[in-house]
Parts: sequence; structure tokens; C-alpha cells
Amino acid sequence: MAWTESGNWLAGKENRALYKGLLENAEQAAERNAKRAKIVRPENMPWEMSRQGLLKHLLNEGMNTRMETVDAYMQIIPPGSKSGKHRHLAEECLYVLEGRGYDLHQDFDVEIVDQYAWKPVGDVKRFEWEAGDVIYIPPGTAHQHFNADPDRPVRLISAINRIFWKSGLNDLQQLEDAPEYDPAVTLTAEKIREYLKHTATV
Repeated sequence: MAWTESGNWLAGKENRALYKGLLENAEQAAERNAKRAKIVRPENMPWEMSRQGLLKHLLNEGMNTRMETVDAYMQIIPPGSKSGKHRHLAEECLYVLEGRGYDLHQDFDVEIVDQYAWKPVGDVKRFEWEAGDVIYIPPGTAHQHFNADPDRPVRLISAINRIFWKSGLNDLQQLEDAPEYDPAVTLTAEKIREYLKHTATV
């Protein structure tokens, strides 16, 4: 038998118990998950003053929960204000808990080679929404949420699957910051109430 690659595949002295590690990880899953939260209380949901806006994280890989595949956060948009503008390869859905407004969407074709190449397709489209609606964000679509009410806040619940960035496709790009974004601010319930009292200029 001619093993033409034998000089290559027999090379190397390193030994590592990688398969053993996979087995141990699987065996420890039940015990590990028993220590992770199946109920997340409001006091355990972190606030974030983000470039996308005012967020309260419900589920995130950085939190000690049982959720393995989905990240979710609540976005609060003060009266008359707007979110940041971003795009990502993962599709997203948002449930409108409170308020009314509209989205602006710009579709892009994306070419994935050594670097991502984004090419705008068609016109910017406007989509109106109100409490009880679900907003769908297609993959690669630049999007921004606007609160159309000068007196009342908007609250949205965003859900997105981690599979894209777990697969090396985490091309999240922030194109515009939310008006409230200030990295020096620490959010609290009291601070959120202050933001909700003011009408922003969009």
C-alpha cells in the first residue's frame, strides 16, 4: 500500500485529550445547567447605555441563564427619539410592547470573502408599527427605529439568534449612534425615568 502522504501525517509529537474534553463537557452539562437560571428576575437583567440606545438585557450569553442560542433585550426609546442605526448578518425580530413609530430599512447585498463588502440595494423603505406588532429585520438590512410619539416612550423586545456569530459571521456594524448615547452614563431605573420625561429632537 502506497501512503504518499505518510511523511506528513505521521509528523508531530503533541498529545491532547480533546475528545475526552468533549465527553466531559457533555457529562457535566446537567450539573452545570442546574446552576444556571431558568427564571431571570428584573433585578438580574443588566442595563446598558449602548450605541444602539437604552437597553435592558433579558437573555445574553454573558448572563448565567440556561439559554444557549438566543439573545434578547428590551430597548427603550424616549419620546420623539430614535435608536441607533446598525446592520448585521443575523435576522432579528422585535415585538412592540409599548408606543408607536416607524422603521427605516436599507437592504444590502453582502459579499463574504477576506472582508465583508456591503452594497446598497434599492431605496430606503419606511415601515409603520404600533404596540402589539412584530418588526422583522432581514439579514444584512441596515435599520433604525423611530418613536413617532412626542409624549410617550417606545419599548421594544429584540430577539436574535447567536448562531451567526458562533459561526464566525459576527459582522455587527454600528452606522449611527442613538441620541442618548453617552458612555459615561450609568443606567438605573431612576435614570431611565429621567430620559422618559424629556422629548428628544429627531
